[in-house]
Amino acid sequence: MAPVPKMMKAIEIQTTGGIEVLQYKDIPVPIPKDNELLIANEFIGVNYIDTYFRTGLYPNPKPMVLGREASGKIAALGSQVPQSLGFANGDRVVYMGVSAYAEYTACPAEKVMKIPEGISSSDACAAFLQGLTALTLVEETHKVQSGDWVLVLAATGGVGGWLCQLLRAKGAKTIGTVGSEGKVDIAKKQGADVVIVDRPGQGDVLKTVNECTNGQGVAAVFDGVGKDTFERSLECVARKGTVASFGNASGAVEPFLISKLSAKNAKVARPTLFNYLFTREEFEHYADELFKYMIDKKFSVRIHDTYPLMDVARAHTDIESRKTMGKLLLTP
Repeated sequence: MAPVPKMMKAIEIQTTGGIEVLQYKDIPVPIPKDNELLIANEFIGVNYIDTYFRTGLYPNPKPMVLGREASGKIAALGSQVPQSLGFANGDRVVYMGVSAYAEYTACPAEKVMKIPEGISSSDACAAFLQGLTALTLVEETHKVQSGDWVLVLAATGGVGGWLCQLLRAKGAKTIGTVGSEGKVDIAKKQGADVVIVDRPGQGDVLKTVNECTNGQGVAAVFDGVGKDTFERSLECVARKGTVASFGNASGAVEPFLISKLSAKNAKVARPTLFNYLFTREEFEHYADELFKYMIDKKFSVRIHDTYPLMDVARAHTDIESRKTMGKLLLTP
């Protein structure tokens, strides 16, 4: 590894707002704390949650360097990183943390995984947060069983594409929604059995769900869209089913009467990935499972585009358009 510089390029925000608040600037390279690794980032994941921090939907202290995941190589180890984790300088790793929109990031060693042979650094980054989100949704939020009918909204999006692949591997039957005709074949290739173009005047999601399930509804709805689709998701779910609202692409879900759930004894969950991966044991378990799916099951990793770090505004514009298919990556 090359010597670590004192300064680095990063994307920092000092206030909330549109893409104009994204500043490409020089800031000091972080010094890892005792339990942290300093990672030289090679690929940085762009996720919808990054826009929530930028706009202020999720409040956070400022100034703030955005970014929740990246892959790269270890450049330095804190003095108390456990030897049991087996890390060394130069190891290829992928991590979940904060301040990833930068050339270097200091991350707690507990949230870092070595990248197995057979997986590229770009694929590891592209898969990590969205793949783990999808995996915990089908294992924790609603334990999907073989034969279940499941509704996945935005089936060609980052998490949606992973959900379709996982549900097919589990033997479930998937109804996927997409925003245009051009995405139909892609959703089917990723594992959706039935695909609906979901836009005004085209496609009736509730009608299709009832036709596929003989009026029973789906065992689970995985809804990353939020405000615009939540009420319909409640209509689509079966008796004793689960609506997993895990994103706010159209805005935050508005308050609703909890008594609505009694008509079907339905459950509503608003999960966050980090609470499923709170301990090192949980983190390693699901990361290892994800890597196995990628290697053994040959899961595809769809990368929409890779942008230079200085072009982060273009990446945010693209992801907020809801027209992308797959993962958006940045390179320092």
